Amino acid sequence: MMTSTRSGLRVIAAIEACKGLASLLVALGLHELAGRNLQQLAEALVSHAHLNPASHLPGIFIQAVSALPNVDLTLLAFGALAYSAVRLVEAYGLWRGLVWTEWFALGSGAIYLPFEIYEMVAHTSLLSVAVFVLNVIVVGYMARVLLVQHGAAKASGAQANEPRKIL
Repeated sequence: MMTSTRSGLRVIAAIEACKGLASLLVALGLHELAGRNLQQLAEALVSHAHLNPASHLPGIFIQAVSALPNVDLTLLAFGALAYSAVRLVEAYGLWRGLVWTEWFALGSGAIYLPFEIYEMVAHTSLLSVAVFVLNVIVVGYMARVLLVQHGAAKASGAQANEPRKIL
């Protein structure tokens, strides 16, 4: 594997690791909040910040939290934990140069593109455009890496389904 390819895969691995760690923090936070009165917690947070709950922004925050549906946060925490595990395994595999994670990164990045396009059309913002562009770059890079490796395998006479040595 070329050094530039390895560096690119490691950058993508770092991005995936950051997503995995962020979702792990979300999972832990949701687990901590499960079973608690969220409106009471929001009021305590506003009070702790020495804000007037009757003023505009703190009032909006408290009203938004109290309007949240009564959902089981434990279930959401498990979902975030599962997502975190997938992202961290993908990051590890990309860092180590495992071929199956290259395919997985291509597929898992491409699956979000229609949703990101919808988000850009429905709610155009700098963030939605930036997320879309970053994901297109990652998907395009992964496709290029896999196509180049497939072409190199064909040129060397290796079968496409033969495992190749990594590292």
